[in-house]
Amino acid sequence: MRQRRAKSYRKQMLVYNHTFKFREPYQAIVDDQLVLDCCQSKFDILKGLKRTLQAEVKVMITQCCMQALYKTDNQEAISIAKEFERRRCNHPPKDPKSPLECIESIVDIKGSNKHRYVVASQDMDIRRKLRKIPGVPIVHVSRAVMILEPLSDASLKISERLEKDKLYKGLNDSKHTAGLDEPKSEKSEKTSESKKNKGPKQPNPLSMKKRKSKPASNEVEAETESKKKRRRKHRSNANSNESEIKHSDNENASDGE
Repeated sequence: MRQRRAKSYRKQMLVYNHTFKFREPYQAIVDDQLVLDCCQSKFDILKGLKRTLQAEVKVMITQCCMQALYKTDNQEAISIAKEFERRRCNHPPKDPKSPLECIESIVDIKGSNKHRYVVASQDMDIRRKLRKIPGVPIVHVSRAVMILEPLSDASLKISERLEKDKLYKGLNDSKHTAGLDEPKSEKSEKTSESKKNKGPKQPNPLSMKKRKSKPASNEVEAETESKKKRRRKHRSNANSNESEIKHSDNENASDGE
């Protein structure tokens, strides 16, 4: 595959991923005509789908398409189709639907590709029908080359509408912002509770000084008693000094006489 074509296919699949939520491995539905054409040209369907979609692919075929293959009696094509996963279409095997009706019934569910199928078909009627359904990647083989069709008009409209919603509404519209789907009453209650809970900030416990442990009661009593003793000694020393001073004064007075 050429680099330019691979780049365009990668961009298309990114649109399907972001807009229509496609995920790997992609589920690819093939019809009976594609299996027959690939069998004649010796084209490997699984490798072609992986190379075209540039991702892991799970190839599936419906029971009605298998019944259409059984009618051809092409054993090689039947053996190739048996290797694919069988997609249940809930149509009775004794009264199978045409590949067009069968594939349309499993893809078109209330106007959308609910199961996110990639459809690989050689039938023009099937492709024309599926282009009206948004979000359906369509693949076909042309001259031994597998081609991914451009986005249909239905898919482009949805993709452009989503891009406009993101561009013009975005964060200014509460419907398109994350986390704003709650009613206003709950929001107001939450904001009021958060405001009420706010109070003075507590200091950092690592920056606080450790509190000094209070001394025991016995130690307190011993300290008070020692202080009292010191005071008594100080008073007794002061009294003795006063008596000595008085005695010396009396002696000096007697000597002077």
